[in-house]
Amino acid sequence: MLSIGDQAPSFELPDTDGVRWSGPDGQAPASVVVFTCNHCPYALAWHDRIAQAARDYADRGVRFLAINANDPRRYPRDSYDAMKARVAAEDWPMPYLHDSTQEVARAYGAKTTPDVFVLDSAGRLRYRGAPDADYDDPEQRAAWLREALDSVLDGKEPSRQETRPVGCSIKWKH
Repeated sequence: MLSIGDQAPSFELPDTDGVRWSGPDGQAPASVVVFTCNHCPYALAWHDRIAQAARDYADRGVRFLAINANDPRRYPRDSYDAMKARVAAEDWPMPYLHDSTQEVARAYGAKTTPDVFVLDSAGRLRYRGAPDADYDDPEQRAAWLREALDSVLDGKEPSRQETRPVGCSIKWKH
């Protein structure tokens, strides 16, 4: 399990176009790794807020990576093909990566969809948890995620470093 201040595990995963992405890459002033999926109502409720944060912070060099690690046999809506179809039908401002082995989710200690990890430029964990206080309130605008990013970009420790991730459990393979 990754703790605040720990170096985040490196990884390389394919996106929905087959392009391989690595993280953390050490190039960005901050990175956001979000474990998410296609079927969970919490992940779907928070998706637009997280995507808007990705758009809003792009000009500041923040790198967002969305990762789906769910077992597609038990949850076909989370299959790689379903991921491709979703990205083709929606406006995604970040790559949607497929963790078919679930190794990255396990290395990060991801628990839910969504589960948000904010990393500094050195790849150290600075915030982990929910995007904001209420999945059912779009006016929250991913406030906790934005507060953490603003702090990291200003070279400060976020005042809120960890919150309880809220969502559907990661669907682990048996």
